Amino acid sequence: MSSIDTILSYAKNVKIDECEAIFCQSKVTTIRITDSEIAEVKQNYEKKLGVRIIHQKKIFGAESTILENPASIVDSALRFASFQNPKTFWKSLPSQLKKVSLEKLYDKRLAEISGNKAADIAQQMINAASDKKVTSITGSLNIVSEKFELGNSNGLRCSDDATYIAGTINADSDSGNMTVSGIGHASCRTLDAFDPKVVGGDAKNMCIDSINPQKCEEGEYSIIFEPYSVGEILSFVFASNFNLKTYSEKRSCFSGMLDSKIAVDGFTVLDDPHAKEGIGSKSFDDEGVATQVRPLIENGIFKNVYSDLFDAFKEEKNSSGNASREGSPMGRDSQPIPQSAPHNLHLTGGKIDRDEIIKETRHGLLVGRLWYTYAVNPIKGDFSCTARSGIRIIENGKIKAPGRSFRIVHNLPLLLQNISAVGNDEKNVLQWASLPSIAPTIKAERIKITPI
Repeated sequence: MSSIDTILSYAKNVKIDECEAIFCQSKVTTIRITDSEIAEVKQNYEKKLGVRIIHQKKIFGAESTILENPASIVDSALRFASFQNPKTFWKSLPSQLKKVSLEKLYDKRLAEISGNKAADIAQQMINAASDKKVTSITGSLNIVSEKFELGNSNGLRCSDDATYIAGTINADSDSGNMTVSGIGHASCRTLDAFDPKVVGGDAKNMCIDSINPQKCEEGEYSIIFEPYSVGEILSFVFASNFNLKTYSEKRSCFSGMLDSKIAVDGFTVLDDPHAKEGIGSKSFDDEGVATQVRPLIENGIFKNVYSDLFDAFKEEKNSSGNASREGSPMGRDSQPIPQSAPHNLHLTGGKIDRDEIIKETRHGLLVGRLWYTYAVNPIKGDFSCTARSGIRIIENGKIKAPGRSFRIVHNLPLLLQNISAVGNDEKNVLQWASLPSIAPTIKAERIKITPI
């Protein structure tokens, strides 16, 4: 009998109303790069069990890495029952799943990869970033393989095998008038789709092209955000506004605007859990609800929000299949209580390439990377971010010089109404502690910047 079956059988015997059991087995390979060389190669193996109990409308749970006595996790969870208030709106856990078949989400070679092979990939990233003008190279490579199993007392059983790989290189140079940096990043689900030379090469090129930056004068510009910086905005500014809980509590800057036009024509953002090679792609969410491609903004119109079972029941709606038990550095986890989150925020690409966007820009700035991006006033949509890497000053359709750091304090609704171009260079983006996204280059007008 599996651990999940043992848990569910015990929960039934002690007459618990509903029980959900989660098993997650993972292998995590981490390569840490410091001072232009591999500083650490580490492989961790972990098995975890989680349980969520719904009894007399009270919801509580527990988690453990000790698997010898799975039923004891139920007893641990029951200790928290007296601290919970009944959630009278709760309906029930799902009882069936129509699982869709997805490709390019599991690679046996990643699941079986050795530490030496992973180190070889990391070394290729370092080699590609190396240059006489690059002073220091840092970064990381993370490879995750996992088996995720879910079952509940309503008869639902589902499982999934998945692999993930993500690499990041930071290249620094002090050969000019100040220290500058560049970043390269890639993330995907199969080994064939991951190119370590591109990761290192992107970091090197951004770094070298940033040497001897000029001050960016305060004022209004057309800002061209490259994919890595677009992903930052999608994750830390955009996403929460389309959460059903946030929307219903009127804490979204778009609350009350469902089916209204909130962005320019042609601007579409999907929650896309079926994207090939998507870091957040999966056929069922972490409660066993089938996932679906869901437009949040479609051709400028606010179309949908996302939710898990809890938030959906509270608003007398159905779950959109967005329950998340997020693992680290990627993948799933066995935490007892899920949260609602988008799977892959996919800003669909346009037909124009990046160079053409630059040629059509009279007075602008190109931004390769954003830092410290956060909401200042979430209800109004105000946010702040800092451009620190990959800045280019554009005049009359040409890159004039690299630029120094500057700060943007702007407004999300205003930004979406002033998108003037969407590029055709979609790319997987995954920053530290952020949501997965798929983003192209975009250009937005009338953005004021303040030099740092």
